[in-house]
Amino acid sequence: MAKGTNNKYWALILGASSGIGGSVTVKLAEEGYNIAGIHLDRQATMPDVNKIINKIKAAGSEQVFFNINAADAEKRNEVVQQIKEKIGGKPLIKVIMHSLAFGTLNKFTSKDSNHITKAQMEMTLDVMAHSLVYWVQEIYSNNLLADNCNIFAMTSSGAHTAIPFYGAVSAAKAALESHIRQLAVELGPINASVNAIMAGVTATPALKKIPGNKSMMEVAISKNPRQRLTTPDDIANVVSLLCKDEANWISGGIINVDGGEDIVSYMGEN
Repeated sequence: MAKGTNNKYWALILGASSGIGGSVTVKLAEEGYNIAGIHLDRQATMPDVNKIINKIKAAGSEQVFFNINAADAEKRNEVVQQIKEKIGGKPLIKVIMHSLAFGTLNKFTSKDSNHITKAQMEMTLDVMAHSLVYWVQEIYSNNLLADNCNIFAMTSSGAHTAIPFYGAVSAAKAALESHIRQLAVELGPINASVNAIMAGVTATPALKKIPGNKSMMEVAISKNPRQRLTTPDDIANVVSLLCKDEANWISGGIINVDGGEDIVSYMGEN
């Protein structure tokens, strides 16, 4: 899609209000997509949401935003029905982006019993992994998913490495990558391109909640061949490229968008 040719296809962004999801939202709006944004924000961060909405409008695209818990099945159904009414019940959703970052950062084990609970583990996997499947189910079963569509989900190196306090999120990322593979197979008949995007360490609101995040950023910069962190705009640019028709044959994979960060185990003296 060329810039300024909106008014037809829509992008559904799960986690549209900040960080990577926010950048992808703005980029796709500038590329001509209308935006259905799902986010969960309190009053304090609503000004940031409004900034993104204003950027969408400035790009000439339509938008509908829903401030809900994306893992709430009842709310999900209500939102999909509202989106269906908005777009006239036609298969016009061309992009689904899963960029939800909400989970527990408790350790698995602790002598004082301050370890992760069953409810926390299940909540983390439900929000950060399984919710992708449930949203795709709703969109697909309501005949809203366009042929030659693109589905993206944000993974990280935590899917295959151990990071302090990141155990439940690591499990979610590993599950998310599995879901991507399965969806790529099942949606092959409609020529869907389904991929996980593995970002490098990125300075987002979600990263700031991880204990030791400053050390994580320092290590990432020191070993990254580009000597900097990944930015949300880096991810948005790659998503934009992968949405082009010429990239449709890329499906079922994990796309590293990290400047080479993940392939380096240690960066010695230059």
